[in-house]
Amino acid sequence: MRTIVPLLATPWPDVPDLLVPALAETARMVGVVMTIVVLVGGPLGLLIHNTSPLGLTPHKAVHVSISWVANMGRSLPFLVLMAAVVPVTRLVFGTTIGFKAAIIPMSIAGIAFFARLVENAVREVPRELLDVGVASGAGRWQIMSGIQLREALPGIAAGITLNVIAMIEYSAIAGAIGSGGLGYLAVNYGYRRFDTTIMIACIVLLVVLVQAIQFSGDRVVRRLTH
Repeated sequence: MRTIVPLLATPWPDVPDLLVPALAETARMVGVVMTIVVLVGGPLGLLIHNTSPLGLTPHKAVHVSISWVANMGRSLPFLVLMAAVVPVTRLVFGTTIGFKAAIIPMSIAGIAFFARLVENAVREVPRELLDVGVASGAGRWQIMSGIQLREALPGIAAGITLNVIAMIEYSAIAGAIGSGGLGYLAVNYGYRRFDTTIMIACIVLLVVLVQAIQFSGDRVVRRLTH
């Protein structure tokens, strides 16, 4: 029976030299993806709601179509989604590894998730407020931007918080394809090299990072709630 001999663990004083660049890569990855997610997923969620029977412009065919697309993005496990979009990633970026390769699958998963969160937040806006907007002669865009989005801001802020945390988790999974970041560091140093120091440092940093984001998001939601 073969005995696996672990490599020497990284000394704690040397951990920041590896951890800080990995954290910066994770922040960059999540920042780029969340920008795409908010810009695409927000309008998509608004469209899903307003084409539903409860929306401003009910349209069954459009609603069913875009709901199906959103559900497809949410139904696939992230690892399966990464494998499924490899041809698209190769076509767009010319590579299937690294930072760019993670953008497309993370964006697809994030857009679908955020669109549903926005839809749920907008659905909670009291119908009476929409009726007031219609009675006052406001146009559809004015109602969507001035009433629906404005009143749904606490729910949307909570959705952004959840999405950021989900993207951090996905970025860690994407480390398996060499996307960089904390996931890549944990896999290549902590797991493959049996470096318990790096593994513990990555776990602790991820936990602290998620807790800080959740705490900040909760504060924003409380300030927006009226």
